[in-house]
Parts: sequence; C-alpha cells; structure tokens
Amino acid sequence: MKSGSVVLFSFSLLLSVAENFAEETTNAYLQFIKAQAAALRIQDRTPANAEEWGVRKRALRSDLLRAWGGFPEKPEPLEARKVGELQREGYRVEKIIFQTFPGVWMTANAYVPGRSGKLPALLMVHGHWRGAKQDPVVQARCIGAAKLGFFVLAVDAFGAGERGVGRALGEYHGDMTAATLLPVGLPLSGLQVYENMRAVDYLQQRPEVDPARIGVTGASGGGNQSMYAGAWDDRLGAAAPVCSVGNYQAYLGGACCMCEVVPGALRFTEEWSVLGMVAPRALMVINASKDSHQFSIAEAKVSLNQSAKIFQEFGKLEDLRHVTFESGHDYSQPMREAVYGWMSLHLKHEGDGSPIPESVIKTEDPETLRCFPGESRPENWMTIPKFAATRGRQLLSTKKAPASADEWLSEKKELKTKLIALLGGFPKAEPLELKTRTNNGIRERTFLSELGITLTAREQLAKEKQRLAIVIDLEGGEQAAASNAAKEAAQNGWSIVTLDLRATGKFAWPQDRVGRAPDHTTAEWGLWIGRPLLGQWVYDLRRLIDAVKEGEGTLPLEIRVIGLGPAGVVALAAAALDDRITSASTIGSLATLITEVPYEHQRLGIIVPGILREIGDIADVAALLAPKPLSIEGGVRGDGGRLEQEALKETFKRTESVYSALNKEGNFRLKD
Repeated sequence: MKSGSVVLFSFSLLLSVAENFAEETTNAYLQFIKAQAAALRIQDRTPANAEEWGVRKRALRSDLLRAWGGFPEKPEPLEARKVGELQREGYRVEKIIFQTFPGVWMTANAYVPGRSGKLPALLMVHGHWRGAKQDPVVQARCIGAAKLGFFVLAVDAFGAGERGVGRALGEYHGDMTAATLLPVGLPLSGLQVYENMRAVDYLQQRPEVDPARIGVTGASGGGNQSMYAGAWDDRLGAAAPVCSVGNYQAYLGGACCMCEVVPGALRFTEEWSVLGMVAPRALMVINASKDSHQFSIAEAKVSLNQSAKIFQEFGKLEDLRHVTFESGHDYSQPMREAVYGWMSLHLKHEGDGSPIPESVIKTEDPETLRCFPGESRPENWMTIPKFAATRGRQLLSTKKAPASADEWLSEKKELKTKLIALLGGFPKAEPLELKTRTNNGIRERTFLSELGITLTAREQLAKEKQRLAIVIDLEGGEQAAASNAAKEAAQNGWSIVTLDLRATGKFAWPQDRVGRAPDHTTAEWGLWIGRPLLGQWVYDLRRLIDAVKEGEGTLPLEIRVIGLGPAGVVALAAAALDDRITSASTIGSLATLITEVPYEHQRLGIIVPGILREIGDIADVAALLAPKPLSIEGGVRGDGGRLEQEALKETFKRTESVYSALNKEGNFRLKD
C-alpha cells in the first residue's frame, strides 16, 4: 500500500509478509490471535451427509447475513441506462449504470457478442488493479469470453474504478474508506455480495441472456467476491475465484483488504464451509505458486480438502476443480483459458472443461471504457463515506434524549450490555502473575492481561496515593508519559500510570500501516475473531486496575483515565464499562464516527462494527459515563479537522442531555 490522495493496493506488501513469515513468531499479539482463532474452530468437522449440510448451510447463511448487516427486503428499481457504446469486431461494449441501493449507482461495461439467441453470461468482478473494470487485466478476460460467445458484465466495485471518493481511476477502497461502513454495521464484503446480486438481476433482465446460465469470476479481491457471490446466490451456476482462496486463519499474519473481512467470521465458520455453499453448483479454484501466504496453494488445499466432502455428498465431486499455476498473483492468459473451458462446460455444456485457447486480445485505453470520462461524474455521486454517513444519520435520528433519570438508568443498563457484546465480550480472568518492582520513584507492574498477552505498566508515584491517572496513547506508553496531560496531572498530585496496550508501542506489528490506517492489519485480525481492538484495549485497562488492586491490596479513591487522540475512544469505553474508573478525559479525540470522507489520523482499532446501529455515536458512548465527571477537551471530525466550540457542543448534545436528566450538568465539561 501507499498513502496519499490516491491509494493503491499493492500485493508486494502481502508477499513481503509471506517471505518474512518466520518473523511472526516474535509477535505476541499475532500468536495470541492465532491461538484464539484455532480455539474457535477446533471442533470443526465436515457434515455427515447432505441433509446435515442443509441444516448447517441455513445456519451459516444466517450468520453471514448478520455479519454483513442484512440485505434490503425490497430491492430498489435498477433504472438501468446505457450511457455509451463501442463497436468492435465480433462484439460491442456498452457503458451502463444501474441502481443498487437508493441513490447508489454501479458503473459497468457489458461486452455483447454479435450472436443471436440466448447467451450464457459471466459476471466479471475486478480485484485490486488500478483501473478496476477498465484495467487491461480485467478487459482481457472480458474480451476473451465475449469472443467465445459469453455475454460479459464487468462492474466497478463500490469505492473503486469510477466509484471512488474522487473522480480519477486508481483509488483504493480499503483502509479508512471502507472503515466508514463499519459503524453502521454494513461491511464492504457484504455490500459487495448484495451489489453483485443486483448485477445478476441486471443480467437476468437482458434479452440476450439465458437467466439460467450465469457464472462469476474474478481474481484477488475479485476472487473473494466470486467466492461469496457464488456461495450466496444460487442463480450463479458456476464460480471461479482466482488467486484468492486460502483459509481465514491464514489471513492472520498477513494483510488483506477491508473488502475481504467478514467481521466475526471465525466465530462461526472457516472458509471451507463458504466454498462448500457453492455445491452442488460448479466451482473452480485457481491458485498460483508464487502468491502470498494466505492465498497459497497449500492454504487453499486446507479448505478444499474439506469442501470436497460436501461436493461428494451431492455426488458432484467432478464439479469441484483445483487448478494451480507457476505464477505470481495474477489473472494471466493460462488462467483465463482454464476458466473459459470450465465455464463452457458448465454454462454452455460444451467440451470437457479443458482450457480453451484465447484468440488475440486488443485492450482499450481505460479512459475510453468509462461511463463518466474525466471530470464528468455528477457532483452528487454517492461514495462509500457518503453512503455510510447517510445511513449513520438515519440511525441517529431515532435516538431521543431521556425524559427522566429513571428512564435513562434503565436504558443505560441495556446499552452497556450491548456495548460489551459489540466489543466481543470479556474473557474469563486468568491469574495476573503480577510482578512488581520500584526504582527511583517509578513502579513497574508486569501482569498477564490474557493468555499470551503480558503487559508492563509504569507508575510515576506521587505523595498522595489516593488519586491515580491512567494516561493512554495508542502510539505507546512513552509518548503518553511525555504528554502535557500526564505532566499536568502529576503537577496536580496524581500518580501517573502509562503502558503499551497490546499491539501498540513496543508491541506494534512492524508492517501494520496500510494507507491511512496505522493499525490496519492488527485491527483486521481482531475483527476476524469478533474482538475489535477497542474491546481488547478496554480489557487491558480493566486488567491494569486489577493489577493495581492486587499489588496494593486496595484501590485509590479516584481513578481517572485520560485518552490522547484516538485513545480518547478507548478511555470513554473503558470508563463506561468499569465502575472502578471514577472519571475520564479525552484530549483531541474523534468526536463523531459520521464522516463524508475517509477517516484521517485515526485508528482502525477504535472502529467497532454496528456501534452506530446498536449504541449510537461517540456522544452516546460518552453518555454511558454519567454521572461520572467527564471532560472533553477538543475534538476532531473524521477527516482529522478540529471542531470549534459550537460544533463540539452540538456533537455532544446528547451527552449533555443525559447529564442534565441526572442533574449532574457540572460533571460534564466541554472545552475546545
């Protein structure tokens, strides 16, 4: 990855992770995540028969739908229209747009063979290539298939190609662009499934297409889309994911795009089950010998060996094929030819599935394929962050200020339970294995947060032992200790405690940054196991307080948690859920999860799937502290810009209303 106004996904990062795989063993957080994942899936087994699989498949569909935030009960009218056309020898290319969600338009190219009669069709979904549907790598397979008599629909994924935040091609839809979808509970992986279903709706409406003969294929992120679309949509008779299949646990140790993450998936399945959902329809999986670890041939076989048993139960083992190539991460001509043969067998009922040689391919200048060339895209175009912001505002519009203290206290209990669930729950406390040493006015406490996670807190002792301030910064404990907030609290007589929370500071993963997200990779690992980093960090603070109590035999009368920058969200969540924390402060922290542009200068780890739907905005998390003293010192928008006092006050209006309902207005302080 590289950051900037245009962010591109680079598989060189994934390859470097694979090449340095031995280095992983030195990272405690990675080993912790792997152990958690293995424990979640230790009882996996293949179904005994087709009937058992039917029951499990229905449960899996339910789990996936929940992880994806659900799909609309009634689809919007497609309102498809052609905005341009290119005539080529043997086929034409139509430039098409159609509606997937209200006000959300998918840009597409239809490659229409010059043949009569009902044609088989292929949905071509791109991966992380710069040009999306316009990229020569994608064009090549579209042209090749069209020349073989397939009606081909190539679509731009949400946030990519012509559907980026900006108008230029080459934008990356992952990192903190796709992260804006998480708070509303609609991860990009699920939106892609639904939008590809709408693409199938479009194909079935085309008079040239036989609606019973449609397949899907793509590579990289497009292979991921192909797997999920093929698994979910029974109208797809064949699926061919390329350079994308491995297994979920293999993702842990590498980097992947936000579009590939299904939050909490390892809590209910592994990838072999998703592949098995394609049965008894046809599935070809292609892997390359020089691909990154998570998409390697060996990791794909781990999944396919299990999936094969499901195909076998249906008597369709011959309709599952694993093809490998001596290649890097690609959708090369030999791979294309293998897919042509497979799709011809299963959609045209021709041949035996062997590769079909490709005729000469001449691709277009990507700009000529655009539905909206140059700067011509409409000003009101719906981007990922705008879509998320619209949904977020709709969710918040239903939240009302409490009418009374009793009403709030009843609601507060329910909201805290929901928040703990969103954070993945808290594990059973293990013995702390506390070790303490004091030197030159500094007390170090080393303790076990969870099995595999050992942390060390440093306390600057004060004469007054009844007030303890925990200062947290997601850049690490040293930066927290050197902050003005820590110095000011110490001058006011507080003992100051700082620590490196898991996966931060000296525990940070060395290849963590992707684009705008400094903690992209470790945050994604947490999402896979259903434990967002925010919840893990909150638990670290709870265990720190346990360690203080065990070491001292009692707790100070006052415990304040001070969160700097993105850590302010951690401070709010910790103080909301731990009654031992008596007050909290945030300084320069994110004030709202709603933003019409990608998050900037934030942490992916503080973004929790579904929080706007289940709890509300950051102001609603802050309200859970009431009546504890709470100080919000400054605040920033999603784009990192500072909020002025009036905007800050408006943003935390619901927090203020709760303190007012409890007659504790004086305990809530806003300062710009």
